[in-house]
Amino acid sequence: LCLMFLTPFTSLTWAYQLHYYLCFRTHLRRALPEFMKLSQTIHEVCARHDYHLLEFRPDPTQVLCLLSLQPAAAVAKVIQTLKSNSSSEIDLPKPVWARGYLARSVGSVQIDTVRQYLEHQSEHHGYGTRLLPPVYCYPAFARVRLIAAHCSFELSHQLVFSTRKRKGVFNSVIGRRLSDYWLRVATERGFAIDQISVVPDHVHLIVRIVPSMSIEDCALLLLNNGQYFIGKHYSELMVELGLDQLWESSAYAGTCGNFTTAFAKAWLRR
Repeated sequence: LCLMFLTPFTSLTWAYQLHYYLCFRTHLRRALPEFMKLSQTIHEVCARHDYHLLEFRPDPTQVLCLLSLQPAAAVAKVIQTLKSNSSSEIDLPKPVWARGYLARSVGSVQIDTVRQYLEHQSEHHGYGTRLLPPVYCYPAFARVRLIAAHCSFELSHQLVFSTRKRKGVFNSVIGRRLSDYWLRVATERGFAIDQISVVPDHVHLIVRIVPSMSIEDCALLLLNNGQYFIGKHYSELMVELGLDQLWESSAYAGTCGNFTTAFAKAWLRR
């Protein structure tokens, strides 16, 4: 067997916690005469589009908010929806909003805590005492710069994928080859992988995406390309393990950043 066809994933079942701090300003920093009414408008827009508004601070010249989003939501599309829907309900000369925006990921813990957790997966799963532990860890020594027009952003996410039936597919060699392949995919598709930790039956990653990409899009790229790579180069192993899919059709995604969600909430309330 030189190539094994594995059906690509088109959707996933998610466990997730995705929190984003967003800021956008009025055109020419023009003050809104009834800016307190903006709070009601933003709440209504979020409710219509299934955006969970965790915190909001009304301001005469800008919108400052903390949102919880679903995995299929792209930050750029969310900003566009908030701007266009609120603009139509504000009685001011158009355009109401300036072109750019700020977007930052926050989470229940800071990103340094997530990095340390990934670094210690070998010990966490009891492989640390083995002479040849079946673990591969990749840390990005050079930070890949991501660019998008008219915005400042930092959108970091932790992803966790499990193998089908939690079978032990990976060892250190396969983990390294899969990681190298994923890094090429990331370069071609415009996102960045900052860290990877591969143990036999699951994988942790820290990825950064551009605002036009949802974390679901990113996850599907990784899962389907990873499955293609393993099916091509390790088809005999898949047959031996009795697997017709490499991954479970579910995943975990969580945002992380330099600040926690609790800190962002407290700052907005002040």
